[in-house]
Amino acid sequence: MPEKVDTLIQPKLHFMNPSLIRNFCIIAHIDHGKSTLADRLIETTDTLDKRDLREQVLDNMDLERERGITIKASAVTLHHDFQGQIYELNLIDTPGHVDFHYEVSRSLAACDGAVLLVDAAQGVEAQTVANAYAAIEHDLKIIPVLNKIDIAQARPEEVTAELEQILGFHPDEVRQISARSGIGIRELLSHMIHSFPPPSGDMTAPLRALIFDCKFDEFRGVIMFIRVVDGDLQSGQTIQLLKSQTAYEVTEIGHLRPEMTSCKKLTAGQVGYCIANLKSLDDVHIGDTVTNPERPPKLALPGYQQPKPMVFCGLYPVESQDFEKLRSALMKLRLNDASFIYEPETSEGLGFGFRCGFLGMLHMDIVRERLERESNIELIQTAPNVTYQIVFPDNSIQTISNPQDVPADSKIEAFHEPLVRVSFLLPTDAMGSMMQLCEDRRGVYQKTEYLSPLRAMLIYDLPLAEVIYDLYDKLKSATRGYGTMDYEVLGYRPADLVRLDLLVADHRVDALSTIVHRKQADRRARRLVQRLRNEIDRHLFEVIIQAAIGNRIIARERIAPLRKNVTAKCYGGDITRKRKLWAKQRAGKKRLKQVGQVEIPQRAFLAVLDNQA
Repeated sequence: MPEKVDTLIQPKLHFMNPSLIRNFCIIAHIDHGKSTLADRLIETTDTLDKRDLREQVLDNMDLERERGITIKASAVTLHHDFQGQIYELNLIDTPGHVDFHYEVSRSLAACDGAVLLVDAAQGVEAQTVANAYAAIEHDLKIIPVLNKIDIAQARPEEVTAELEQILGFHPDEVRQISARSGIGIRELLSHMIHSFPPPSGDMTAPLRALIFDCKFDEFRGVIMFIRVVDGDLQSGQTIQLLKSQTAYEVTEIGHLRPEMTSCKKLTAGQVGYCIANLKSLDDVHIGDTVTNPERPPKLALPGYQQPKPMVFCGLYPVESQDFEKLRSALMKLRLNDASFIYEPETSEGLGFGFRCGFLGMLHMDIVRERLERESNIELIQTAPNVTYQIVFPDNSIQTISNPQDVPADSKIEAFHEPLVRVSFLLPTDAMGSMMQLCEDRRGVYQKTEYLSPLRAMLIYDLPLAEVIYDLYDKLKSATRGYGTMDYEVLGYRPADLVRLDLLVADHRVDALSTIVHRKQADRRARRLVQRLRNEIDRHLFEVIIQAAIGNRIIARERIAPLRKNVTAKCYGGDITRKRKLWAKQRAGKKRLKQVGQVEIPQRAFLAVLDNQA
């Protein structure tokens, strides 16, 4: 058994021969054991003292631990003794959910190899295939690994056959481990060192370092996580970010172990962090190249393709005085999550807020929770919607993310919605119910591939709006939890879409407007007005709630006014006296209706918006 590396000397190993460096990531479907494998690798290499070890050691956010999923890619530097040489292994743990695929792609660009982890019981899933193809596109060496081989439900032979059939791996290439119990971990480490190529950077070339992630510290400013591709980076030197063309002095560099451990130099092939007195969040861009202004390189690093958010919603502070606080929180979150965008917007009902863009519904949910927790801001979220394209009579095209921006029908030549290709991996006995579900959501069947007698891949083209809301939940229900899905955006296609408005007392509530398919508009409208009627309190005058498409009312509900018994003091006598009192009451209510305002409580917004989602 190889000797353990003394943990006291590991931080001093700031210089490494590039031939002794391995940069790799772990990719897998959600819940297949990525974070647990990272824990075992950290434990086996003695990177942390045993008293500091805990489950999901690389998941730093409370939200990650509570949900049991990885949200942000994280890195750690390991040192391992192999055949008498100390190797530096830079591991990047990645998320598994489809909404965080951008995090995975960023990690792949900073690596030379990838461990493709597959649950030996669940087998190849939709995101397994997507991540494997992404690694192939980045020209990474892939090691397929079966995890959880020690559980009773494990079926390693069948899953190995799936890997061979779907992804073309030879059975001899597949390694078998148990990340929970530690079976095969040392053998896997040795195999990674032997199989993964060393970084190809030139230590004598001008400095080029890739920024693959950032975070903001209140005391030290922006902390950049980098991979040095060429040259070296030293503490105290001057650097330049190519996009901003601004020079900064490096105050601290170091490794991630996983805590930040400072060192004097990072050389070609190494992964670490850099602090350079960056106080402005606008100066740092994920994918930018760090260089030496005194010796600039000829070419910048390729960086990353900017992700395109597909799901949008409005975020408004409950307390109006928290608007600037929310703006600051969004700026910091944007630095840490390049796939998230925002811009200010105003709503008559909700006041000042921001229009925010996300990669998916889970991404949206995570961002909202992070804002509320990390910044202590209570938020109201409007109904989520996808981006649409509007074609005008002059053939000009406008992309919109807010239903309020939809013009009148007379000004629209065509309405386009985003289309995605969805791949479902599911048991064969659930094929019928899943196909019916897709047909009900305006899906177009593409093909079916049978992976085994019990499992198949079903492929449909579906509108993104029909996918993002609850299709995943419906899939889990239809397949008893065994089905998985992944999707890729194909583009836009024409669709018969309309803007559905909600009116309360003849006033349009802009925050509740949404875009729906014309065939679904009546059903959606009736549901929304009924929900709103149940949430708005009675007033002294009649309140009419309506749903409209343009000038056409398609659903209506009435909230009866509060009544006072004005004839309570009338004991007998002529009926005309009572009639006069009732007429006077009606006239008063009519005047009040003209000048009175309907108060829509916050719970009404939340109830209706939740109903839309």
